[in-house]
Amino acid sequence: MTLRILGARPLAREGGTRLKSRIATIFPRHQTLVTLPGIHATQRLAFLDHLESEHLAVHGEPLSPTDRTAVWASAVDLIVEDNSILIRPDPEHLPLMFEADVVLQELYSKRQIRFLNLKDARVRTALKQRGETWRITPLPKSTLEMQGMIAASKIAIAGREIYYYNNTTGTRWLTHQEFASLGILDDNALRRQLAEVRQHCGMLNAFGNPEVDFFVAGKAFLAEWISLDFSALEGAALRQTYARLRDRFAELVPPDLRCDDSGNIEWRRKIYAALFAHHDDVVSEEMLLGLSSEFYMQIEWLPGVRIEGGEVLLDSVFSEAPPTPGGNGTPCDAKARAFIMNLVREYDDLEYVNVGRVPERLSNRPRAGGRRDVYLVEMKQREIEKEIVKVIRLQKWGVWERLNEGKSLERAMIETEEYTEYVLDRRLGCRQVGMRLLTRIIPRKIIESYCGDQRAYHGWRIWSPYFERDYVRGIATDKIPLGRFESQEFAIRFAQLLGQAAAPNIVVGRSQDAEIAPGQKELRIMFDDGDEILVEDANRMPKEILLTDHTGSFWDYETPLVSFADQYAMPLNRRAAHVPDVGAFADAYLSAFLVSFRRIQSEFRREQKAFLNLFMGCSWDERGSFADRWPKVLQRLDRTNPEQLAEAIRRHVIAVSCPARPDTTWAAS
Repeated sequence: MTLRILGARPLAREGGTRLKSRIATIFPRHQTLVTLPGIHATQRLAFLDHLESEHLAVHGEPLSPTDRTAVWASAVDLIVEDNSILIRPDPEHLPLMFEADVVLQELYSKRQIRFLNLKDARVRTALKQRGETWRITPLPKSTLEMQGMIAASKIAIAGREIYYYNNTTGTRWLTHQEFASLGILDDNALRRQLAEVRQHCGMLNAFGNPEVDFFVAGKAFLAEWISLDFSALEGAALRQTYARLRDRFAELVPPDLRCDDSGNIEWRRKIYAALFAHHDDVVSEEMLLGLSSEFYMQIEWLPGVRIEGGEVLLDSVFSEAPPTPGGNGTPCDAKARAFIMNLVREYDDLEYVNVGRVPERLSNRPRAGGRRDVYLVEMKQREIEKEIVKVIRLQKWGVWERLNEGKSLERAMIETEEYTEYVLDRRLGCRQVGMRLLTRIIPRKIIESYCGDQRAYHGWRIWSPYFERDYVRGIATDKIPLGRFESQEFAIRFAQLLGQAAAPNIVVGRSQDAEIAPGQKELRIMFDDGDEILVEDANRMPKEILLTDHTGSFWDYETPLVSFADQYAMPLNRRAAHVPDVGAFADAYLSAFLVSFRRIQSEFRREQKAFLNLFMGCSWDERGSFADRWPKVLQRLDRTNPEQLAEAIRRHVIAVSCPARPDTTWAAS
């Protein structure tokens, strides 16, 4: 059955710029879409009138009240934005939203159709179970995006485009500036616009929210409109009433909020709260998964998969042609599809899989070369209530990167396999010295079609390695709110755990070369900068610190460890102004550091042969293979004086002025 449209076609524009209709209502069971000017309620009425006339022509009688009620209830609200159609579902009638989705896909790509109402668990769950988390309308992730969404929210009813529209609540916000701008209209146009405001500011929509509300002024200004009848006002009386309303509006709004200026931080914050707070005053999908706040609004969700009766049903958008550059909709990431296929081949009891891409690096260290792609996977097994969340990280140096260096495919593949072994050997080396790592990572591969710098290999299928691990539910140590360190108990327990983690970190020389000026590099440690995750107990007190990524381990294997003393004091210095007792904070960190370092050293000396032989038989290269680095790291460990190293760190704790204490008082177990 062909979809009929009452009004302009959705996404149609006037003069190629302004959308003809920003509001639409679809009746999927009647295969009808209404885009006539007005609000959703008037569009419902327009369709009922249309249906009534058809029914009269055929049956000679009007629709019954029961039929009218059923038609009204079968409608789904739509909002048209730029190149997208947003479905606002009623959580009580979720099948209807999917019926609307199917009908709309007769006209538009699935990429262009999204869903609102993230705050309702029923809507979120329904989408997740279909592998369609990616279709939940994303929130802005930057100031620029926020400004763009505020500007794009401007909407009209029948008159001028003077309202800022909240897609989720259905409320149109009228600001003082927009209201003051009505003074330029002639009397007839002004009367119509004021009558429109008067009519709709007293109405509630189907969700119980005001159709029109007054930005900042709210109910206090609404009271000014209740008894007004603009149809009875002419000329001077109309202008006088308008001027009184304009001045009263100004009285109720602080001076710095009277102008619509997205560059004004306070105005932008207030209007954002009015337009989007109901999107996330509850949650984002990242928070619902139990992810730490650093992931909030950082994940770009991609098309996923659902499994029904053992049948794997990939999102249909995978079969569409890729969107054109600058086009609308989430791209089908080929890597994400490959991750999904690996998972459904391994697990035979999955219900759905959603994959998200983390577009920005969450650690604070500067970017280096190689690949940095990170993904998050959310999947659900049958008969297991809790979802599984995994992190996928592409191997830094793979076949693609080696080919880009000009190497042959054979050489690129060999070096990639060697690098995978190197990564896994480093991990084992870290565990050998007692570093708290995740219990398991899984190395895997996906197939990619190469299109890099070597044109001779374009189109060749290559195998790209990645590592899969469980997500750690905690917070990165460098992202813990500083206010939490005002608790003495929290501060001391955290310092002990961080000091304990610092010892194996310094032993394995976890660091990188950082460029400090053109042509100048400096060796900087990698610690307390995004990869260390604090896990808390039921009372939100520090329980343990885990290292989720051992990047940079064994980078340096010859520099005397005391050379890093100033950098290992930085975790204390960064937090010194926020802890109740700096001396106790430093003591806790250094005592734990010393105990941990001594333990590593004594275990090596007790089992020296086993330590040294751990990587016997591995490929050796004096330019820095792991088999070459490992014994040098152990030799450095053996010749380091733990007490002198701890005291060197203490001397760089700028907030601690007390003299170094004897080992027996501050470095006991």
